[in-house]
Amino acid sequence: MKTGEIHEEIPVKTEFLRTWILASLIFVIASAANTTAQDKPLKKIYWGVSTLSPNLWIPWIAKEAKIFEKNGLDVESVLLRGSGQTSQAMVAGSLFASSVASPAVMLANLNGADLANVAHGIAAQGSKLMVKPEIRKPEDLRGKKVGISSLGSAGDLIFGYVLRRYGIDANREINFLAVGNTAERLQALYSGAVDGADLTYPADVQAERKGFRVLLDAKKELVYPTASVVTRRKTIREDRDTVMRFVRSFVEGIAFLKHNKEFSQTVLAKYLRTNDPEYLEGAYAVFRQDFISAPYPITKGLDAVYEIVAYRKPEIRNHKPEEFVDTSFVAELDKSGFIKKLYEQR
Repeated sequence: MKTGEIHEEIPVKTEFLRTWILASLIFVIASAANTTAQDKPLKKIYWGVSTLSPNLWIPWIAKEAKIFEKNGLDVESVLLRGSGQTSQAMVAGSLFASSVASPAVMLANLNGADLANVAHGIAAQGSKLMVKPEIRKPEDLRGKKVGISSLGSAGDLIFGYVLRRYGIDANREINFLAVGNTAERLQALYSGAVDGADLTYPADVQAERKGFRVLLDAKKELVYPTASVVTRRKTIREDRDTVMRFVRSFVEGIAFLKHNKEFSQTVLAKYLRTNDPEYLEGAYAVFRQDFISAPYPITKGLDAVYEIVAYRKPEIRNHKPEEFVDTSFVAELDKSGFIKKLYEQR
């Protein structure tokens, strides 16, 4: 090999080596960045469940379909007794968000809390007051025991209000007992521990099959939004991004339910611990229609809700429904076209 050729070859090899090192370095950095993004831990939050009912179907679906995970969340459900206890846990800072009845939100805020409803999945409460067959009319409930999840729960507030419309002082003439979740209320009705119980689907159907009857149907009696997402205004101020990710997951969960019948029924079967195909079929038919695609917090037609709250806190009359909600999250998803795309893909 000639000397001149050696001097020409060295720069070429050196340049190639530099290029190779640079490319390798870029690859390593890119791989590390990608690994870091993929391995970024999910944000752990606690979601309050006030009762076991299809009303709370959507967060369960978002969990099982990994919608929460896709949105960077690790959501753990905490089962409590009714909206009253759930709102107390949230005010105490134990929960990030939960499903709390509108009257409970109002009552909590009038007592100094800072709760805000950021979504309403369903416009009407599906509770039914199931009673023994000999109880034929509301007046027959006087002196009887009625099972609810807890004092201050949706069942307590709703049926207390409805019974007052029938001339019955629910506080003095009815014995409302805090029994626990849906399964516990159903069992209390079966055993005779209570004469009536606040039940939702499918527990109301199960009770009817055992000979109990519907005395009052909340859907026919009043407008009462449910399947809500409630959090603290403090949380909205300090961690708006996580609230948005939860609401986005909730909205996606509704679309998922409407588009995926079998998976949704499997999820409900798991959480309600029932494999009865008739119950699951009926629940899907009812709630697929009930869940609202764009679940804005409801502020219209709340006369009954105001009556319920005013019975305990007359000063609610000085407050507007808008004071207890934050519509900005659903509005952002709606106006951006996000919700529309969820349904265009099908």
